[in-house]
Amino acid sequence: MSVKVATGARLIALPEIDSTNAEGFRRAGGLDQPTWILAGVQSAGRGRRARPWTSPQGNFHGTLVLKPTEPPELVALRSFAAALALRDALVALTGLPASFALKWPNDVLLNGGKLAGILLESAGLGGPNPVLCIGIGVNLIAAPDASLVEPGATPPVSLLAETGLRVTPEAFLKSLARTYAAWETTFQTQGFAPLRAAWLAHAARLGEPIRARTGTTTRDGVFETIDASGNLILRMTNGPVAIPAAEVFF
Repeated sequence: MSVKVATGARLIALPEIDSTNAEGFRRAGGLDQPTWILAGVQSAGRGRRARPWTSPQGNFHGTLVLKPTEPPELVALRSFAAALALRDALVALTGLPASFALKWPNDVLLNGGKLAGILLESAGLGGPNPVLCIGIGVNLIAAPDASLVEPGATPPVSLLAETGLRVTPEAFLKSLARTYAAWETTFQTQGFAPLRAAWLAHAARLGEPIRARTGTTTRDGVFETIDASGNLILRMTNGPVAIPAAEVFF
């Protein structure tokens, strides 16, 4: 099924597929406008670093397929647009602005627990056929067992358990498509600066001690800010360090 969901964007809804990002790449060649792919169930959903992403019926499993023309380093900044759009959609549906926070690099928290994750994957950037898939998973009705996540990681939560609100994936996408379109317009017309300012206004643990781990390197310091390239700025005893990618632990 293909229907219009937001200005300039369409929806392809499928009952079950392996991964919405994988489906986005398979379909990209035939798409002529931004397209959301929504799956009832994912059989092979994945998160960052190829980790499995639990995808039960009733949770949100979606991907926005875009064909961006900016340099790769600018394309990657859309992770912040997606995070802001997620928060706006959640606030609009729940009326609970104080309950949601943004965790660098690409998670949305509800009451301190991980509610949603974002996975950007791309191909052909800078070439004639660029594709960006913005994969988004939201625990609308169920969250993985906390014992299954990495020790020290943010425990997962669901919207239903935390708020008592039951939101369908279709209703959530209707709100998310609208809020993402607004942030995409801002990004294209004003650049990253307004996204950076808005993201920092809702950042979790800003100004507080955190731990950032990249591979076998672990750094402890104070989360000072994010810079104009989206890097985490961690203030350590010997001064600030810019970190382009890491796992963050509170």
